Amino acid sequence: MTVPSFLNISPASNCPDAVIVLNGELVRGSEAQVIDKLLPRVKQGSLALDLSGVERIDAAGIAALITLYCTSVESKTEFHVVDPSAHVLELLRIVGLESILVAVDKRATDGCAQLEWTAA
Repeated sequence: MTVPSFLNISPASNCPDAVIVLNGELVRGSEAQVIDKLLPRVKQGSLALDLSGVERIDAAGIAALITLYCTSVESKTEFHVVDPSAHVLELLRIVGLESILVAVDKRATDGCAQLEWTAA
């Protein structure tokens, strides 16, 4: 997985501090890098994770999302998933996390600055 360094984004008025577009797979082996790169961001401010380009997710990927969410609660920031692919949404529904993790209105991040990277 290649992850560019995160830029200092100046968010619009109601945008999260960062919108990260993740492409590829969020599976065992890539989840540690996702946590390593995103955990500091979640501790500092709000983060939206666009999973529209995620083709596969497994238990390790779901655990990574839970870790990011729990850290955001502890840090009094916000973390949510936006625009999950059909596969990701189905799995989040099965494990009962859709209502906790998925933002209801994707338009909340429309027009916001985004960073994109690909998980291998």
